[in-house]
Amino acid sequence: MKKAELIFIPTPIIGHLTSAVQLANLLVNRHPFLSITILIFKVPFPTRSAALIQSLCSSSTTDRLRFINLPEQPIPDDTKKTTILKPLVESQKQNVADAVANLTAVPDSPTLAGFVVDMFCIPMVDVANQFSVPTFVFYTSSASFLALLFHLQELYDGEFNHDMDQLLNSATEFTVPGFKNPIPRKIISTMFIDRETTEWAHYLTRKFREASGFLVNTFSELESGPITWFANQNLPPLYAIGPILNLKKKNPQIEETEREAILKWLDEQPPSSVVLLCFGSMGSFNESQTKEIADALERTGLRFVWSIRQDPPESVLPEGFVDRMAGIGKVMGWAPQAEILEHPATGGFVSHCGWNSVLESLWNGVAVATWPMYAEQQLNAFEMAVELGVAVVVSLDYSMMAEEEAAAAARLTSEKIEAGIRKLMEGSEDIKKAMKVKSAESKKAITEGGSSFNDLNRFINRVVHNINTH
Repeated sequence: MKKAELIFIPTPIIGHLTSAVQLANLLVNRHPFLSITILIFKVPFPTRSAALIQSLCSSSTTDRLRFINLPEQPIPDDTKKTTILKPLVESQKQNVADAVANLTAVPDSPTLAGFVVDMFCIPMVDVANQFSVPTFVFYTSSASFLALLFHLQELYDGEFNHDMDQLLNSATEFTVPGFKNPIPRKIISTMFIDRETTEWAHYLTRKFREASGFLVNTFSELESGPITWFANQNLPPLYAIGPILNLKKKNPQIEETEREAILKWLDEQPPSSVVLLCFGSMGSFNESQTKEIADALERTGLRFVWSIRQDPPESVLPEGFVDRMAGIGKVMGWAPQAEILEHPATGGFVSHCGWNSVLESLWNGVAVATWPMYAEQQLNAFEMAVELGVAVVVSLDYSMMAEEEAAAAARLTSEKIEAGIRKLMEGSEDIKKAMKVKSAESKKAITEGGSSFNDLNRFINRVVHNINTH
């Protein structure tokens, strides 16, 4: 049998890169004739994620998985942060082409079988075409969001003639392909915050149609509706291969002494008594919203672990809060989220509903209170709370990307936060039972014979078949 080589091109954002490395490890461990080279872009601004990227790159246990750091490329100074990935990916096309040409020129090298690119790196399909190999998209969000993007792009390019305002104002509720429930217009509005972001989203979706397939970090038991819809469209095939999770790797951004201290504290708490509040690697609040959260926690009297991205975390808290909460709750910067969710003392999770966090909560059977912040998180929150019934609602349409005046109007009161946390921890037995079912399904999906195990095999067979028939 011929040896095959896949080129992975992840987005250099922690949630995306971590999942890509997990998938690469999974593939090389599953198939002995498969090798993978991961090409790493350097982002042109300081990042606290550098240590974690280095840790991931050194984590490989096989010589069939290797990493190549590409040279940094300049991008325009006036690039918006919300669309910085667009010029970053375009600027790296020649570096990718050169790196692949060098790899394939090595004598007796494996046969180049294709590219696996992150959802934001789909423009690299142009480079894959230069080498006459297929491109597969590793989609780190939900199947439902991918289906919604295709649906909106068809409307946008068709009857609404590239007018997103008209599209958004055409209905108060929108159909999500494969969902039983329509979603409020405001949830979509939070994802398309300006014209540049909107155009970029639709451009990426058009490029998705040039792919040979989608590897989606989900499982069929979780998103059967959108996956079934997808199979009946004239679209590239979808492989539901999740959950792909980074459960055991330690985060180098967390001091080991701090990690050990929080886990020791959790060991001393009663089962299911602690609520975790964590809002992702980029989620942050202004001082007034942080105060509302603090007031809510203090009034509940519940045990908590609260991850605050501001540095130091105590700088945005009400005076005396940390002292008053000593013994009841812990405030920290970066939190070992996966380990906290796995701990038996954890009974609930107030989450931004990033897709990795959704999958981690499902895996551990920990009920969620939704508080989305940006990107597609509002749709994830709706899917969890309304469509699947495995979450309570703090908010479905909060957005940290809103303009300052709108953000002030959208501030969640301590009363609303308190009510959501109390319902999560004290009154959500049906949700907790539903979560346990999904937890069992997520674990079964990736075991031998499970739905995701079989879909990953289908993908591997396709890759290997392609090179053995040419």
